[in-house]
Amino acid sequence: MSAFRMRMDVAENRNFTGERSPTFCRAEAQKARSFHSTIKGYQPTPLLALDAFAQMLGVAKVLVKDESQRFGLNAFKMLGGSYAIARLLCERYDINIADFTIEKFRAAGYPKATFATTTDGNHGRGVAWSARELGQNAVIYMPQGSSQERQDHITRLGAECIVTDMNYDDTVRYSLRIALERNWEVVQDTSWDGYTRIPTWIMQGYSTLADEAVEQMQAMGIERPTHVFLQAGVGALAAGVLGYLVDVFGAKNLHTVVVEPELASCLYLSGIKGEIVKVGGRMATIMAGLACGEPNPIGWPLLRNCVSQFVSCADNVAALGMRVLGNPVDDDPRIVSGESGAIGMGVLAAVYFAPDRQALLRQFKLDKNSVVLLISTEGDTDQRGYREVVWEGRYPCA
Repeated sequence: MSAFRMRMDVAENRNFTGERSPTFCRAEAQKARSFHSTIKGYQPTPLLALDAFAQMLGVAKVLVKDESQRFGLNAFKMLGGSYAIARLLCERYDINIADFTIEKFRAAGYPKATFATTTDGNHGRGVAWSARELGQNAVIYMPQGSSQERQDHITRLGAECIVTDMNYDDTVRYSLRIALERNWEVVQDTSWDGYTRIPTWIMQGYSTLADEAVEQMQAMGIERPTHVFLQAGVGALAAGVLGYLVDVFGAKNLHTVVVEPELASCLYLSGIKGEIVKVGGRMATIMAGLACGEPNPIGWPLLRNCVSQFVSCADNVAALGMRVLGNPVDDDPRIVSGESGAIGMGVLAAVYFAPDRQALLRQFKLDKNSVVLLISTEGDTDQRGYREVVWEGRYPCA
């Protein structure tokens, strides 16, 4: 095998306290999973063991939760959008979420509402799908540079899709203004002053996948993960999943690594400073789903308290992860993972190929007893982009 170095900056979290969150915990995750389990076609996405790769790297296990198989949507995001919209409708019509199902709601004949959001792709697709299933309307805004394929995914679900000439964070502000003018309900996966309950529900919805993963590990005879690598845009997924794992296992029993693209490394910079840092500009990264410059204030305290390390990395690290997952070692299962989904594997693969591999293994506290959990959050949601990377060699390793 070749040896090469890829650009990754690792920051130790000097603000770690291990303090749990009562908002993001096992009990709330199980409420969300109970709702998701009522949706037609629900089943846990696979948790796949890459044993041959783990042996190469020198760890006990590498486990990948494959979210490309979530309700045929090729990504995890519908977990958050569907749960938040259900909670909103329950609030509006005085329904107990424990009694809410899509079928019952549609049969009741309630009037249509319009749900709006800003997305880099997958969140908007989840909101559009949820609105369609519930007989509601959706208007989805996307930032500049959004691929035509990701736009088409949304419009095929019956939603209106509007692409702006602004970056993600500015598009969020723009869509909020339009929604307020038109009396639409905003379903956004980040928060700001006065807007917290909907993003909280979204993050709790994401934790369904963590509840599934722990159940699946136990069925494999695995007591717990020692490491979890979580990709982050605003940090909603990272906080939702980590809150669950911390509640179950304790933060001090987990080595948690949050990974971001270097062009949108707001959490990495926040981790260094110990307080929220915002990043501006176009953020033209291959990891479109992570191209966010402003951390979610709801999730930030948990990440500050419970993450072990923050990593900022170059786009070719994600590309390497896509290639490794798509071209597995020996009998390891093949996983089709998109740019944002593959970044955790990209970091592990970059460690494996590094000339100073042993030093990096020590830095990440990886050894022969380590059980590493990765979340492949999306499949090939942009098939053209996926093939440019995996087939054509775009974003080479060196």
